[in-house]
Amino acid sequence: MGGFEDDEPPSKRARASSVESASLPDCFSFSKSANPLGSTMARPLPSQGKEVMVGSKGVIKKDEFVRIITKTLYSLGYERSGAVLEEESGITLHSPTVNLFREQVIDGNWDNAVVTLNKIGLLDENIVKSAAFLILEQKFFELLRDDNVMGAMKTLRSEITPLGVNRKRVHELSSCMISCSPQQLFNGFSKLGIDSSTSRLKLLEELQKVLPPTVMVPEKRLESLVEQALTVQRDACYFHNSVDGLSLYIDHHCGKDQIPSRTLQVLCAHRDEVWFIQFSNNGKYLASASNDKSAIIWEVDEDGELLPKHTLNGHEKSVMMVAWSPDDCQLLTCGVEETIRRWDVESGKCLHVYEKPGIGFISCAWFPDGKQILSGLTDQHFCIWDLDGKEVDCWKGQRSTKMTTDFTVGKDGKLIVSMNREKTILLFDRETKQERLIEEDTTITSFSLSEDGDFLLVNLFNEAIHLWNIRNGPIRVNRYSGHKRSRFVIRSCFGGSEQAFIASGSEDSQVYIWHRATGDLIETLAGHSGTVNCVSWNPVNPHMLASASDDHTIRIWGAKKASLKRKDVGSSSCSSNGIHSNGNAHGNGFIHQCNGNSTK
Repeated sequence: MGGFEDDEPPSKRARASSVESASLPDCFSFSKSANPLGSTMARPLPSQGKEVMVGSKGVIKKDEFVRIITKTLYSLGYERSGAVLEEESGITLHSPTVNLFREQVIDGNWDNAVVTLNKIGLLDENIVKSAAFLILEQKFFELLRDDNVMGAMKTLRSEITPLGVNRKRVHELSSCMISCSPQQLFNGFSKLGIDSSTSRLKLLEELQKVLPPTVMVPEKRLESLVEQALTVQRDACYFHNSVDGLSLYIDHHCGKDQIPSRTLQVLCAHRDEVWFIQFSNNGKYLASASNDKSAIIWEVDEDGELLPKHTLNGHEKSVMMVAWSPDDCQLLTCGVEETIRRWDVESGKCLHVYEKPGIGFISCAWFPDGKQILSGLTDQHFCIWDLDGKEVDCWKGQRSTKMTTDFTVGKDGKLIVSMNREKTILLFDRETKQERLIEEDTTITSFSLSEDGDFLLVNLFNEAIHLWNIRNGPIRVNRYSGHKRSRFVIRSCFGGSEQAFIASGSEDSQVYIWHRATGDLIETLAGHSGTVNCVSWNPVNPHMLASASDDHTIRIWGAKKASLKRKDVGSSSCSSNGIHSNGNAHGNGFIHQCNGNSTK
């Protein structure tokens, strides 16, 4: 929840406006300003022998509830309101002893703070010693700051060391006292905020972590409870795919209408089968690759409508895949056993052609730094290139029995996931040279990596899709079925809010959507008239899903609540060959040749 930083000095916190103060009844006037550390004027609630509970379930203790609200008011800077709540409820945020302790810490009255700490009534001696260590360590640092080396040394020897806790830390401080000058020592710890004006407030936060919550209410406790409640509601929402944040005013619930299942657009600019599509990382573009030897960059406008931006020509064979650079400023296109081309997204110009004499390329990917690309070759080799086309590294695929096809690079740039044998995927760590294998019982046709890099979605020959956890394993965690696949490579993807859903193409001309956690099939989308080869879910807009088909079209699916009317791009009504009624198959976008020339 929004508010002021907890480490902000009390004097800098927002106060009630003069208008608000003037509107308070006379009985709430104060003789002195409210204390942000907790009012000492509040009277304790007389013991009634039984705790008072609030809430319809009778499980919330009233005193805890009020104290947490009071703590939140003070943390947000509403000091007068916090003091009024203490006065009116009779429930104090802190006992007088704890209030005194907090004041002594803020004032830097270290010796008295340690004395008061022992009067709070803590039963666990280890907690008392740990809290005393934090206080005396702060004292030690501030003595060094003031160039009082002898005082700091005395504190370390006669006060900190006898506590017998955190011996490693004591040893570090002792070593530095011997080998470093006072200024060097203090400068080393200043990075931790020891020399800042808010360091004592930070010390209070650390003490709150050590002391029992009944003594000092933890910072941001109310925010934490609310976040937990919202998280539980979100996780329990079966169709959760909301674009907006969760509201505190009502219990959260998403209906099935939040799933993109309505055709909003049909894109018809390709002249042949569309084999591959992928949204950019920022969700502003969609790139498509086709058997017509071209790729098209589509731009998502402010209304969520896709319009052709550039048509990229130059490949001599079908374009089998595309890959967006991490910053979405460049695009790779890979021809079937041909070359890889790198394009500038804004201008549509071809920036470089990657090729090896006598060998074709069959796949491409970017490294996370955007400075190198990875390619798969027909001779089963992998090659790493810099952007200018210099070959940085090249190695043969591990134990491969047929040419390598799909692969991807992990978020850290170290993990390379590739096809190994027909039924095996290799997880190879370039740094440690560690190899792990995902072994299936049937032929693997394609796979895709989750956004967090922890899960792999594997499409199989036997009309199944398996979800693997590759962070802690690999371990197979789920299975999805229902779609059709017998002859072609069908691709699936993660998608929706927090990638809670799985989508896939199918040879029966439909798009299938499953609930990721349960594996339940929740939607089947009809509309295409040919095999759906690939799907891509917009990573920014969970209500936008795209599908590419052998019927030469790309369909854009949206939530049923969407206000956009269906629009066909490519012609007034999409014909079977995807050509405009005026003969132009490229809409209003530019057509770019690989030499950078363009025509309109």
